[in-house]
Amino acid sequence: MKRVLIVDDSEKIRERLVTLLSEEGQIQVVGQVGSGRDTMNAMRRLRPDTVILDIRLPDISGIELLKEIKARYPALMVIMLTNFDNVQYRRQCRQLGADHFLNKTLEFEKIIDTILGSPIMDASGTGQRNERS
Repeated sequence: MKRVLIVDDSEKIRERLVTLLSEEGQIQVVGQVGSGRDTMNAMRRLRPDTVILDIRLPDISGIELLKEIKARYPALMVIMLTNFDNVQYRRQCRQLGADHFLNKTLEFEKIIDTILGSPIMDASGTGQRNERS
């Protein structure tokens, strides 16, 4: 069972993720927070093995939070899920240890396969890893 913490300032996105992930029996959403300030406390309390993290949070950059998370929990899977899909953010997140980087608009439905480590279908449907993740 994968234990997931959702970190996103949008309540609608958090609710959508909870609904999507709740349909998968191998995933348990252990918590959700809307700010960076609450994230580290939630991580200590809830002990997730995966964090879905937005780049833009009201009190701290998701990139700065990524750096803190990976410093304290290097083995934890961090999936950046954002509308700000540009090469600079993608590169910076990879350098700081993000395991995956998904576009909320285009790749939202890939989140389950990403969490479970299933091959993400490429455009040809061959099941090869998507270079974007």
